[in-house]
Amino acid sequence: MSKRNFGIFFEVSVRGRSAEIEQKTFHNVLEQIDIADQLGYDAAWFVEHHFTRGFSHSSAPDLMLAAAARTTKNIKLGLGVMLLPFLSPIRVAERVGTLDVISNGRVLFGTGRGASPLEYQAFQRPFEQSREIWEDHLDAVLEIFKADGAEVTRSGKYYEIPGVSVLPRVVQKPHPEVWVASTSLDGFLAAAKHGYHLLCMPILKGLAGLAEDIAEYKAELARNGFDPEKARIAIMVPWHVTHADSDIEEIVSAYIWYLRRQISLVAPPDYTDARHATHRLFGQTAVGMTEEKALQELTDNRMVVIANPEDSRKAMEEFFAAGATDLILQFEVGGIAHSEIVSSMNLFATEVAGFAGTDVPARKLSAAVGG
Repeated sequence: MSKRNFGIFFEVSVRGRSAEIEQKTFHNVLEQIDIADQLGYDAAWFVEHHFTRGFSHSSAPDLMLAAAARTTKNIKLGLGVMLLPFLSPIRVAERVGTLDVISNGRVLFGTGRGASPLEYQAFQRPFEQSREIWEDHLDAVLEIFKADGAEVTRSGKYYEIPGVSVLPRVVQKPHPEVWVASTSLDGFLAAAKHGYHLLCMPILKGLAGLAEDIAEYKAELARNGFDPEKARIAIMVPWHVTHADSDIEEIVSAYIWYLRRQISLVAPPDYTDARHATHRLFGQTAVGMTEEKALQELTDNRMVVIANPEDSRKAMEEFFAAGATDLILQFEVGGIAHSEIVSSMNLFATEVAGFAGTDVPARKLSAAVGG
């Protein structure tokens, strides 16, 4: 059996409007990455979102990962993902190159086109051309990486590379691993066409529906001459591990708050594009039910996991059986207390997956859980 990989995922979710809460959340997240590194998690991923108050304040993932690069040793640093249509390929290559240098080659280059019409409006890009722009910009970035400091000349609709050397060069050759995030089968097939690794989540279709799309992704890889067994498939899922029943009500409330924010911000009710039909349907599920019933449906379909270690182990096996090579856990959800997040991270590493080494940072862990 190939190695199972476990990562953590951050939205930087801020439940409260005060600047103090926002600032504290950012510092807590950086501490959580330090602890994850010492526990033995394989990767830390940061999303990129804009204008999403509460739900996600992670608008500059490369800066967060740069901060983490200086305080961690082994954990991979995942851009999960950079929204390529909004930046010149030159700026993307420079930022990724800088991050790869200061982290000594630990970058995972996750890319995507985004799903928010508001972001496309603000950055003055046509939403209906998002895939075309993403593919062109990604090709340009990879051309820069492969040039390894040599001059590159290339033109696109939203950029110009006028025969320049783009620096610094990436440490990993020819470039860091390329990952593509998608919530649609079309996106899965676009990634497979180029042999890119896949970042996905069960939040729209449930795990059973996602497993079907993963099978299609693997088949498309084979049709394009790539070995499906060498593909990396990461499933991201909100996850909370606890021994206690007493804190479940608070955790449930945090998850439902987070999911409602996700629905309202990513898929506005008045937006009619067919791509968002599933978001609206999911919104009716999560918003139109009691919290208890909504959460039961979400957990039954493995859209989220809130469980004790034993049930978490069963859920973990289901995700790998569905085709995952990597499981990316989102512990940081909806303003859950820092101590609860760290406790959940520790329980997963020690009692669920069992990958934590004997050098678990007991002192640091104890201090975080205590506060």
